[in-house]
Amino acid sequence: MSAPAADRVPLWRMSGIQLLLESGAMLNSIAFFAAMPFASLYLSDHTHLSKPAIGAVVGAICLIAACGGFAGGALVDRFGATRLMRIGLLADVIVYGLLATVRSPGAIVALILMLGPARLLVEPAGKKLLSQAMAGHARAFRVRYMTLCVGAIAGPAIGGVLYHVSPSAFFAVPAVFYGAYMVLVTVRRRRLAELEAQSGAGAAAKGSLTTALRDRRLLAVVGAGIVIFIVFSQLESMIPLYIKGLYGNQGQSVYTALFITNAVLALAFQLPIDRVSAKLGRNVLIALGCVAFALSFVCFWASSASIVFLFAGIAIWTVGEGILLPMPDMAVHEIAGDNQKGVYFGLSDVRQAGFFFGPLVGGFLLGSNATVYFAVMGSLIFLCAPLLFRGSVVPVTTQESPEKVMADG
Repeated sequence: MSAPAADRVPLWRMSGIQLLLESGAMLNSIAFFAAMPFASLYLSDHTHLSKPAIGAVVGAICLIAACGGFAGGALVDRFGATRLMRIGLLADVIVYGLLATVRSPGAIVALILMLGPARLLVEPAGKKLLSQAMAGHARAFRVRYMTLCVGAIAGPAIGGVLYHVSPSAFFAVPAVFYGAYMVLVTVRRRRLAELEAQSGAGAAAKGSLTTALRDRRLLAVVGAGIVIFIVFSQLESMIPLYIKGLYGNQGQSVYTALFITNAVLALAFQLPIDRVSAKLGRNVLIALGCVAFALSFVCFWASSASIVFLFAGIAIWTVGEGILLPMPDMAVHEIAGDNQKGVYFGLSDVRQAGFFFGPLVGGFLLGSNATVYFAVMGSLIFLCAPLLFRGSVVPVTTQESPEKVMADG
């Protein structure tokens, strides 16, 4: 069960270290979404790659995260999260800086692919430090999800303007955001290093990778994450195609309005979801998220009758998204030991493979029969429930008071 509402610290009350890490995650998110949604367009305009090749290059960033996340996490555990995060952020700054200057198609492709390895260091390191700073309080990952929502709103708006200014400005501004994140980490590196030392995370546990691969709870969380991402990926892959089929040339405008609505509601819904989670058990909340996704697909199917169903569907979808998307990271936070958090969070990123399989399966189903597509996707999400039930543990609420946990060292 979750902690009683009276004992819960509001999400917006953050310690200095959590504020640092959440602010950094926001800078990271804005920088990522300022460039990545336009990467395909940039490759199309500045290279002679075919559409499948462009998709392969852009998709390789997530594929690298899916295949190599555990390796990055193991390095984080071995050499320290703070050190590896600074190296990863420096790599981001260098890569984006070079993208702002080079015009050779081969160099552009190579540099874009280099963003994958950089994320292998930054993401597990950031999650590990946040998990150590918020021992016993997995709700911090709901705040982290909110920073992703802010990035999904602000990033494309910034990137959309800069793309029409110049390639140099388009890539230089994300480099500045990553540089600001690196400065934050560098300025507080001693405090972050103390946090790692206090958590007993000076070195990786012996055989931590083997332990992670044998941890059935972690494997259940990874499986749940893959299912969630397969379903979630439909919003950015197949749903736009379905909308285009309904509204023709106006489909792009309708989808843009739908996407913005989703991002704004995802941010707004987190506080109500957090309050509800104080009264409901974790398993009930997971079931509610699955039901919300299923109902949203029913609404999308019915949108051929009225656009009202489309926007009702995105509102219900966002409830399911807000509940389920942070769940895998929250579960990993609770089951991983301090000297294993890097490899655990890294291995959990295998769920990124859902962004590859989702469009593949969804495209096949939607191309065959729209009704079957919506029925299968609406049912598929329920497969994540038993996996999350198995991967979740009862949050610790009695060992430390919220005030002690939130205190900044």
